[in-house]
Amino acid sequence: MKNIFLVALAILCASATGCAQKKVSNAVDSAFKTKFSNATNVSWDKENDHEYEAEFKINGVNYSANFSDTGKWLETEQVITYEELPQSVKQSFMASHKDAKVKGVAKIDTSEGETRYEIEVKQLLSSEELFYDANGKELQDDDSED
Repeated sequence: MKNIFLVALAILCASATGCAQKKVSNAVDSAFKTKFSNATNVSWDKENDHEYEAEFKINGVNYSANFSDTGKWLETEQVITYEELPQSVKQSFMASHKDAKVKGVAKIDTSEGETRYEIEVKQLLSSEELFYDANGKELQDDDSED
Protein backbone atom coordinates (compact mmCIF):
# COMPACT_ATOMS: atom_id res chain seq x y z
CA MET A 1 0.00 0.00 0.00
CA LYS A 2 2.86 2.34 0.86
CA ASN A 3 4.46 1.70 -2.56
CA ILE A 4 1.19 2.50 -4.36
CA PHE A 5 0.96 5.78 -2.46
CA LEU A 6 4.56 6.70 -3.36
CA VAL A 7 4.01 5.85 -7.04
CA ALA A 8 0.81 7.91 -7.09
CA LEU A 9 2.62 10.81 -5.41
CA ALA A 10 5.45 10.62 -7.96
CA ILE A 11 2.97 10.67 -10.87
CA LEU A 12 1.14 13.62 -9.34
CA CYS A 13 4.39 15.57 -8.92
CA ALA A 14 5.45 14.79 -12.50
CA SER A 15 2.06 15.92 -13.78
CA ALA A 16 2.23 19.15 -11.79
CA THR A 17 5.71 19.88 -13.14
CA GLY A 18 4.52 19.27 -16.70
CA CYS A 19 1.55 21.57 -16.20
CA ALA A 20 3.81 24.30 -14.83
CA GLN A 21 5.51 24.59 -18.22
CA LYS A 22 3.84 27.44 -20.10
CA LYS A 23 3.31 27.29 -23.82
CA VAL A 24 4.91 30.18 -25.67
CA SER A 25 4.28 31.37 -29.20
CA ASN A 26 6.60 30.37 -32.03
CA ALA A 27 7.86 33.96 -32.15
CA VAL A 28 8.87 33.88 -28.47
CA ASP A 29 10.37 30.40 -28.72
CA SER A 30 12.34 31.29 -31.85
CA ALA A 31 13.64 34.57 -30.38
CA PHE A 32 14.74 32.78 -27.21
CA LYS A 33 16.51 29.98 -29.09
CA THR A 34 18.29 32.52 -31.32
CA LYS A 35 19.52 34.64 -28.40
CA PHE A 36 20.29 31.76 -26.00
CA SER A 37 21.15 28.81 -28.24
CA ASN A 38 23.22 27.10 -25.53
CA ALA A 39 20.60 27.37 -22.76
CA THR A 40 19.66 24.27 -20.77
CA ASN A 41 16.96 23.47 -18.19
CA VAL A 42 14.58 26.00 -19.74
CA SER A 43 11.23 26.64 -18.05
CA TRP A 44 8.69 29.30 -18.99
CA ASP A 45 6.31 31.39 -16.94
CA LYS A 46 3.88 34.10 -17.97
CA GLU A 47 4.71 37.43 -16.31
CA ASN A 48 1.56 39.22 -17.52
CA ASP A 49 -0.75 39.33 -20.55
CA HIS A 50 2.05 40.43 -22.89
CA GLU A 51 5.27 39.10 -21.35
CA TYR A 52 6.94 35.75 -20.78
CA GLU A 53 9.92 34.85 -18.60
CA ALA A 54 12.28 31.97 -19.26
CA GLU A 55 14.45 30.59 -16.49
CA PHE A 56 17.47 28.62 -17.67
CA LYS A 57 21.14 27.81 -17.22
CA ILE A 58 24.17 28.49 -19.37
CA ASN A 59 27.38 26.76 -18.30
CA GLY A 60 25.88 26.13 -14.85
CA VAL A 61 24.96 29.80 -14.24
CA ASN A 62 21.31 30.72 -13.54
CA TYR A 63 19.63 33.23 -15.82
CA SER A 64 16.16 34.52 -16.57
CA ALA A 65 15.09 36.42 -19.66
CA ASN A 66 11.91 38.28 -20.45
CA PHE A 67 10.32 38.47 -23.90
CA SER A 68 7.24 40.28 -25.14
CA ASP A 69 4.47 38.12 -26.54
CA THR A 70 5.67 39.14 -30.03
CA GLY A 71 9.16 37.74 -29.37
CA LYS A 72 11.02 40.97 -28.56
CA TRP A 73 13.77 40.41 -25.98
CA LEU A 74 13.25 42.77 -23.04
CA GLU A 75 15.90 41.91 -20.47
CA THR A 76 18.17 39.22 -19.09
CA GLU A 77 18.94 38.70 -15.42
CA GLN A 78 22.08 36.79 -14.43
CA VAL A 79 22.72 35.55 -10.92
CA ILE A 80 26.10 36.88 -9.69
CA THR A 81 27.88 37.04 -6.36
CA TYR A 82 28.11 40.14 -4.20
CA GLU A 83 31.84 40.24 -4.92
CA GLU A 84 31.10 40.52 -8.67
CA LEU A 85 29.21 43.80 -8.19
CA PRO A 86 30.99 46.93 -9.42
CA GLN A 87 32.78 48.74 -6.58
CA SER A 88 30.52 51.79 -7.03
CA VAL A 89 27.41 49.65 -6.44
CA LYS A 90 28.90 48.00 -3.35
CA GLN A 91 29.91 51.38 -1.90
CA SER A 92 26.47 52.88 -2.47
CA PHE A 93 24.74 49.84 -1.02
CA MET A 94 26.94 49.77 2.09
CA ALA A 95 26.49 53.52 2.66
CA SER A 96 22.71 53.26 2.93
CA HIS A 97 22.10 49.61 3.88
CA LYS A 98 25.17 48.62 5.92
CA ASP A 99 23.24 46.35 8.31
CA ALA A 100 21.18 44.63 5.60
CA LYS A 101 21.56 40.89 5.08
CA VAL A 102 22.10 40.16 1.38
CA LYS A 103 19.95 37.30 0.13
CA GLY A 104 20.83 37.40 -3.58
CA VAL A 105 22.45 39.50 -6.30
CA ALA A 106 21.82 39.78 -10.04
CA LYS A 107 23.05 41.69 -13.06
CA ILE A 108 20.28 42.88 -15.40
CA ASP A 109 20.90 43.79 -19.05
CA THR A 110 18.02 45.51 -20.84
CA SER A 111 17.04 45.81 -24.49
CA GLU A 112 17.74 49.56 -24.16
CA GLY A 113 21.42 48.79 -23.57
CA GLU A 114 21.33 49.56 -19.85
CA THR A 115 22.90 47.47 -17.11
CA ARG A 116 21.37 47.45 -13.64
CA TYR A 117 22.13 45.50 -10.52
CA GLU A 118 19.62 43.99 -8.14
CA ILE A 119 20.43 43.26 -4.50
CA GLU A 120 17.78 41.32 -2.62
CA VAL A 121 17.95 41.90 1.13
CA LYS A 122 16.22 40.09 3.95
CA GLN A 123 13.99 42.26 6.14
CA LEU A 124 12.41 40.57 9.15
CA LEU A 125 9.90 38.16 7.61
CA SER A 126 10.12 39.43 4.06
CA SER A 127 12.66 40.56 1.50
CA GLU A 128 13.17 43.72 -0.52
CA GLU A 129 14.75 44.22 -3.93
CA LEU A 130 17.08 47.19 -4.32
CA PHE A 131 18.20 48.35 -7.77
CA TYR A 132 21.31 50.27 -8.80
CA ASP A 133 22.60 51.62 -12.08
CA ALA A 134 26.11 50.80 -13.26
CA ASN A 135 27.45 53.94 -11.54
CA GLY A 136 26.10 52.92 -8.15
CA LYS A 137 23.08 55.22 -8.04
CA GLU A 138 20.20 53.57 -6.19
CA LEU A 139 17.12 53.52 -8.40
CA GLN A 140 13.55 53.90 -7.23
CA ASP A 141 11.06 51.13 -8.07
CA ASP A 142 9.61 53.09 -11.00
CA ASP A 143 13.12 53.64 -12.40
CA SER A 144 13.90 49.92 -12.37
CA GLU A 145 10.80 48.82 -14.31
CA ASP A 146 10.54 45.66 -12.19
